[in-house]
Amino acid sequence: MTTELDKTFDPAAIEARWYAHWEQNGRFRPERPGADPFTIVIPPPNVTGSLHIGHALDNTLQDILVRHARLQGKDALWVVGTDHAGIATQMVVERQLGADGIKRTDLTREDFIAKVWAWKEESGGTITRQLRRLGASCDWANERFTMDPGFENAVIKVFVELHKRGLLYRDKRLVNWDPHFRTAISDLEVETKEVQGKFWHLSYPLADGSGTISVATTRPETMLADMAVAVNPEDDRYKALIGKQIRLPITGRLIPIVADEHADPELGSGAVKITPGHDFNDFEVGIRAGIKAGDMLNMFDADARIVQCGGVPDDLLGLDRWDARKAVVARLEAEGVLEKVEDRVIQTPYGDRSGVVIEPWLTDQWYVDAKTLAGPAIEAVRSGAIEVVPKSWEKTYFNWMDNIQPWCVSRQLWWGHQIPAWFDEDGRAYVAETEAEARSQAGNKRLTRDSDVLDTWFSSALWPFATLGWGNEHPPRNGEGDHAEHGGGGVPQATASPADTPLRHAFGAPPPRTREELIRSRRYPNDILISGFDILFFWDARMIMQGLEFMGDVPFRRLYLHGLVRDATGAKMSKSKGNTVDPLGLIDRYGADALRFTLAAMESQGRDIKLDEKRVEGYRNFATKLWNATRFCQSNGIGASATLEPPAATLPVNQWIVAGTQKTIQQLDLALADLRFDEAANTIYHFVWSQFCDWYLELIKGQIDDETKGVAGWVLDQILVMLHPFMPFITEELWHALGDRDDLITARWPMADARAMNPQAVQEIDWLRGLIERIRSARTEMGIAPGIKMAAEIGGDPALASIALLRATKYATTLERMARILPATLAEDQAKAALSVDHEGALFRLPLEGVIDLDAERARLDKARMAAEKERDSLAARLGNPSFVERAKPEAVEKAKADHAEKAAEAERLAAALARLG
Repeated sequence: MTTELDKTFDPAAIEARWYAHWEQNGRFRPERPGADPFTIVIPPPNVTGSLHIGHALDNTLQDILVRHARLQGKDALWVVGTDHAGIATQMVVERQLGADGIKRTDLTREDFIAKVWAWKEESGGTITRQLRRLGASCDWANERFTMDPGFENAVIKVFVELHKRGLLYRDKRLVNWDPHFRTAISDLEVETKEVQGKFWHLSYPLADGSGTISVATTRPETMLADMAVAVNPEDDRYKALIGKQIRLPITGRLIPIVADEHADPELGSGAVKITPGHDFNDFEVGIRAGIKAGDMLNMFDADARIVQCGGVPDDLLGLDRWDARKAVVARLEAEGVLEKVEDRVIQTPYGDRSGVVIEPWLTDQWYVDAKTLAGPAIEAVRSGAIEVVPKSWEKTYFNWMDNIQPWCVSRQLWWGHQIPAWFDEDGRAYVAETEAEARSQAGNKRLTRDSDVLDTWFSSALWPFATLGWGNEHPPRNGEGDHAEHGGGGVPQATASPADTPLRHAFGAPPPRTREELIRSRRYPNDILISGFDILFFWDARMIMQGLEFMGDVPFRRLYLHGLVRDATGAKMSKSKGNTVDPLGLIDRYGADALRFTLAAMESQGRDIKLDEKRVEGYRNFATKLWNATRFCQSNGIGASATLEPPAATLPVNQWIVAGTQKTIQQLDLALADLRFDEAANTIYHFVWSQFCDWYLELIKGQIDDETKGVAGWVLDQILVMLHPFMPFITEELWHALGDRDDLITARWPMADARAMNPQAVQEIDWLRGLIERIRSARTEMGIAPGIKMAAEIGGDPALASIALLRATKYATTLERMARILPATLAEDQAKAALSVDHEGALFRLPLEGVIDLDAERARLDKARMAAEKERDSLAARLGNPSFVERAKPEAVEKAKADHAEKAAEAERLAAALARLG
């Protein structure tokens, strides 16, 4: 039983209804025992987040693949979940408390964590609701969270096991320190900005009084913690000074002059002040100079205020870094060692959430031996065990992995996975899954749990296997004193039983799976990962390292890296520029299908996308065209197909559209196999818009017999199936409108069959279509009114003219209706003025006498041609001017090239139109 479609396509009216239907009826669940599995995991968005245009791209691409896999009959699982986002979530809750005049430190750790869980229950599902609006067909029945019980078990297990294997250790090194949040942060959370600063040139006196050496710095306050001055060993100016001592201004400490290639003789004075406790490059120089990390001076506390580090005057102690800078500069000037000050633009690191300048800070943290883990991960890509698409990213991957540094995994926060380490009174650490195990190791000494939590990238690195049940062999460790006594970042003290913890157990843990069980299930490795290139190192590479270490295999077989979504001009989107695009706003205006199709059609293997709202509007028009085409089919008795195979077809027009469908299936299969999303989208777009809607439905008008109804219904069904991964909502609606049947999401992907392709019919209908297009184009150029019917005479090569006459006679009714020409005859008098259309060797001449004013038309075309040629030549001259090409903005040069091509084509087209007049 079919449902009559409304006259107007309204996306909003169908989207919410169909998504609720799919989810409530378990359409996203992997419940096809015996079928080939297909597994993909979502890059877990922050629980604090809301859908941005990058999420929309990433999740659209994933949804295309998972819906396609379902249609292919695979047991498709799309693992969904969110990241607990330590620093972001803590910031949100602290801000909420601040509105009530409460500071985090006014609460116990347990009470604060309870506040976070309460916030999560109330507000933490925003982005998952928004993913539903996009049409993401995730397995919501098994939603994961990086702080859920099973996942926490996996995280703790990995930390302890890495420590046992000697791959995780505690060390004193430099980190990116955020003084506002008082925590280390990752490189991804650091935003570098250009700021107007200064360059202070200082003169350091040699301790023996024999002279001075000049250095320069953008952070003069850090000289309080200088431990050396470095010069290049090949710099003849300073060879004699290597090993000598400098008396540091203000503090009076003696520091050595050391030889290190870090000092560039071509930059500044060639001598560099070395502050290993406050600069990443200086830290490495200090290590090479034999200074142990534990001996490096640290002049800041956690708030970036001055502390004693050897000779610092009392009146500087306690100053924040900016006041300290002013005071230090004043003292340097008073001591006569400030040579000069220059203005300079400085690349300055800022915390992306706190907005404060980040300090390189020397502190004790937990580190993973990333260098050792990187070896197998490098080989996995090099050997092809993981295919990186596009392949061009492999070079970047190898370069970063070959030079990888120890990975700092500890954070000084309350919200997160509290590190499973306990310290005795002597500061020795005991790493264990439970406090009882740690006490056993320590001989029952009094222990205090490490208050730090783990970097969220540490837990998300386990996503491809921990979400599937690995590491969840036993229930969460409550009741052993871990969280209750020491304020763990996971389960608050109040969570003694599931009945008391609706927040904690909102996410159920998956069934426990061992490594062997997961591999036998063929869910691990996952089939593919879709990721932005910007987290290749922060997430993708770390999943590869942890997957190989704990599962003995790669986490996914293919890694697809997409580009950034930029604005219509190609500029990077940012709130400060005011050029961000709200995907939900686009969905409100044009529908989720239109946005999804736009992103797919513009995703060209890793290249950035210039998102223009007009493209979204254009694809909404595409959806409307398909809607109207289906209404036309309904009104002509065309409904759901009764067969998966192409129905029998004898009419050339039907054989032609069946062949076109088969070719589209083939092209679509190849494009999706190669992850060419743009090619796949454009293939189905052109087939639907041009071949089916514009041509097939027009060609069959007025002659829709039973055969044609069967073929048209079958083709429309194939279109809906092929288009469904890209535009799931409208296709499901139209699928049901055409017939009473099961949901489209559970249908079968079409199989291409070359036997259903009749080359002769294809050639014949392509000939007819080409002729109609040429005649229509020629009539338009001459300004001939659409309603005027014209005679048609066929000339040219006699043999080809005879074939053309036979075909024109066969399709005389169609040509009269669609090209507005009367039944054709062979040409006799070729002297009279006529509109000439050359088509495959035959010359179709449409006499113009009495149809248009020939002289006026020649004059009009000639005038337009000369104007186009003038503009073409002017643009060519501009592009030939080296001054313009070199000095103009790149976008101005590109526009001039595009305009030149347009005018050249216009001049050529007008010249051809003149020639056709004879």
